[in-house]
Amino acid sequence: MVTIADVARAAGVSPSTVSYVLSGKRAISDATRLRVQRSIRRLGYRPNAGARALAGKRTNVLALVAPLRADQNVPVVMRFVGATAARARDHDHDVLLLTADEGAEGLHRVAASALADALIVMDVEAGEPRVPVLRSLERPSVLIGVPDDVRDLTCVDLDFVAAGADCLAHLADLGHRRVALIGPSPAVYRRGTSYAGRFRRGFEQAAARRGVRAAVLACPPTYEGLRACLDGLPAGVTGLVVHNEAVLGPLLSELERRGARVPGDVSVLAVCPPDLAEAHAVPLTSVDIPADELGALAVDLAVRQLDGLGAPEVRLLPPRLTARGSTGPAT
Repeated sequence: MVTIADVARAAGVSPSTVSYVLSGKRAISDATRLRVQRSIRRLGYRPNAGARALAGKRTNVLALVAPLRADQNVPVVMRFVGATAARARDHDHDVLLLTADEGAEGLHRVAASALADALIVMDVEAGEPRVPVLRSLERPSVLIGVPDDVRDLTCVDLDFVAAGADCLAHLADLGHRRVALIGPSPAVYRRGTSYAGRFRRGFEQAAARRGVRAAVLACPPTYEGLRACLDGLPAGVTGLVVHNEAVLGPLLSELERRGARVPGDVSVLAVCPPDLAEAHAVPLTSVDIPADELGALAVDLAVRQLDGLGAPEVRLLPPRLTARGSTGPAT
């Protein structure tokens, strides 16, 4: 069992200095504090959590704010939750999951309770109303998503603008001149959810550059909503980009019911996790949703802030498009 004396020897300080770093009862230089914290992590030292909480120090808990809404694909959200929890354990932290849609009030509640050392926030809107609160709280925070105003914020996400452009370019390169984006539900667009707007922007901008006629349809996550979307497609569409995981299976079934062969009559390109893309009779060409990478990166950046090493930054992961059997030349 690792003791405080072991940490002290590894950091080259006295045991009392380690105690002061843990309790915060005496000023310690940043260099010494960071050296002690690195030794604690390297050796796996675990100070008594109850004593640490009473002293007002770190709880080794990260709060993950992931509101669950009726218009979301919950299984995909849970991939982010699982990835965040797994990476947190690598850093000897636990995750407090908050699923209620409490807005700014929820952030204030968590900060006032001292239950968590840092906040990781999902379901980010372009005009994110929680941003002023995050800036005012004395808590490290990381957003999985990118609002319009990123000043003093740390954000991670897929580069959805590039992803939308890549999807359009893939179809255009195959000769498709009339395409459509089957997007998230109307409520997602109305809410101004950041990823949806950025993907649409990249898709439409690329269509304009390539001279491709492109339509965008917001699709409710129901079979009836999907059928209405397909009924509303402009004539002559030969390529579909589906940015709505909940309707992928029903979409392929409905296209088959209508006698539309994939990819012979219509090419389908999805934005989804790779295992979901591969789980269909016709494996789907797709842009990956890198939930594991984004969840891990968000935790890494939160812990860096807790250690005094992080500065505000925005990290966008480049999209990965994998061609499978659902896209082919336009006919």
